[in-house]
Amino acid sequence: MRRSRRFPFIVTLAALAVALPGPAFAQAERSIYASVLDRSGAPVAALTARDFTVREDGVQREVLRATRADDPIQIAVLVDTSQAAERHVTDIRRALEPFFAEMSGEHEIALVGFGERPTTLVQFTRDPARLEAGIGRLFARPGSGAYALDAIVDASRGLRMREGARHVIVVITTEGPEFSQRYHENVLDELRPSATLQAFVLTRPGASPRDDGRRQRELTLAEGAVDTGGRREHLLTSMALADRLRDLAIELKHQYRIDYTRPASLIPPDRIDVDVTQRGLTVRAPRVPRVPLALRTGS
Repeated sequence: MRRSRRFPFIVTLAALAVALPGPAFAQAERSIYASVLDRSGAPVAALTARDFTVREDGVQREVLRATRADDPIQIAVLVDTSQAAERHVTDIRRALEPFFAEMSGEHEIALVGFGERPTTLVQFTRDPARLEAGIGRLFARPGSGAYALDAIVDASRGLRMREGARHVIVVITTEGPEFSQRYHENVLDELRPSATLQAFVLTRPGASPRDDGRRQRELTLAEGAVDTGGRREHLLTSMALADRLRDLAIELKHQYRIDYTRPASLIPPDRIDVDVTQRGLTVRAPRVPRVPLALRTGS
């Protein structure tokens, strides 16, 4: 009987496929930004790559580096200037002054009001004087409603057009009527690939959304903060806003840039989970990759 020679040949080809580098086995380096806070809410310093874990769709990736993030941040600050914000305007101004003083110079900031419609009060700038002048133009518009969701969409699209990897949207809003006429999932589709959402809601005890517009806004802020690695906080008094913005400035200045490897692929993961090995610490990082929706879903 004649012995077949094909089997050794197939084995040899399989061995070569494993040994030779190729697109299917290539590794790509990715970066993600994260905040790590202790139980008091203070940033945790001096962590290294060994302290972090990164998983994509449940698969652990190799963390190469974890360093202090020093990339400039572009921050779009969106402020409710509807009639519902009238009694809060003075406190909002007082809270923004130290926040802008702390973050400007090194980082670019834009200021937008969204009473009646989103209106840019200050284009992106590092100039503290221009930002201070913009604060002076913050007024509640009598008879107007809020367009927070329109403002988030506009800011998200604008940030995607700008260079840089660290984009932040800060929303300061009341629980007044919302007139944007948008569904929250459509807003989130614009937000997730664009920026980290930091939301502060000036509320009243026992208040709850009573119409669809407010519900869509609340769902957007709640889900958007979680998905993008930010926060959504309800403040019972606008006087607490200054402390919250101060904490946010400190947090942003002490973020980590985490570099890790993943298989080179045109299809990004659906979910990213960043954690630390130490107990009792809170990690804020994007859970959804910042890529266009069509690429993320493969459509």
